[in-house]
Amino acid sequence: MGITLKDVASQAGVNVATASRALSTDKQSLVKPSTRLRVLEAANALGYRGNLQASALRRGRTGTIGVVVADLSNPFFGPVFRGIANALSSRDLLPIMSESRDSSEELATICDKLLAQRVDGLIVAAGRDRDRNLLRRVADEVPLVLAVRELPGSGIRTVAHDDVAGGRLAAEHLLSLGHRHVGQLIGPQDISSFEARRRGFRDVIEAAGGECIDVDGVPDNATFEAGEQLATALLARFEERPTALFAHNDSIAIGAIETMRASGLECPGEISVVGFNDVPLSDRVRVPLTSIRLPGHELGRLAAELVSSDIEGTESTTAKVMLTPELVVRESTAPPRNT
Repeated sequence: MGITLKDVASQAGVNVATASRALSTDKQSLVKPSTRLRVLEAANALGYRGNLQASALRRGRTGTIGVVVADLSNPFFGPVFRGIANALSSRDLLPIMSESRDSSEELATICDKLLAQRVDGLIVAAGRDRDRNLLRRVADEVPLVLAVRELPGSGIRTVAHDDVAGGRLAAEHLLSLGHRHVGQLIGPQDISSFEARRRGFRDVIEAAGGECIDVDGVPDNATFEAGEQLATALLARFEERPTALFAHNDSIAIGAIETMRASGLECPGEISVVGFNDVPLSDRVRVPLTSIRLPGHELGRLAAELVSSDIEGTESTTAKVMLTPELVVRESTAPPRNT
């Protein structure tokens, strides 16, 4: 037979009602701190966990938050999820993580299952433009925060990065090295992050009188394999090769560098490459990658705080939080050889 609340009360030298209040997040303030500490020590010593599900149902909550990311193989999401988990833990909330594989059909299935599990809220870091109606419906049912990717005009609260500013930083860096004929390896354009990066980069290059080639139309996902495909398309389609490339994330950048290396092009000697996200280990690849660093942990923390505030009924007036990116210069960029 398992440890009961009566066992805890006996061990702590209090009655069952006092033990129950001491272990309740809603009623613990009714118990003297010294008594509550004695009860907690007794519960820990005996291994008492209580009936969390019954407690959640009494409060009308489950204490769980659904978290949906696009691609678990993308190392950028590690710090984001850690920020979410740390912030939720401090509020006695448990994240339940799922992966959509950047599929709208999978995202819809996951959302329906999480809603059926009665999660208290959702953080979605996997939305594409075509998911707008789905996510609006979900936001009508539970508190929802979009993370990393935004859906402009959706009315859903969002924590994201300033991707336009990130694209500008990449362009300004390459221009400062003397590059004027550059290219972009484009991520899927129904994802707001990639569209904004494209716009920010191109605007700065063209304003400086430079030439920008956009290579797109290949990937539906921004992966290492997409980088290989985009680099192959670049080498096949353009006789006058750009002296530098801006890849819309680090996976694309690394895939492109490896493809060009296999074709005899060295980075940065013959072509410079800037990535985006500054994922863990991007400084440990064959050519340490110049990248645009995004504060993933901070983004996750803020998203968790927003959804928690909504659940607690203290919703702020903040509709969108935009975090500032940072340029990190490493060995994958250098001046073009003819300068």
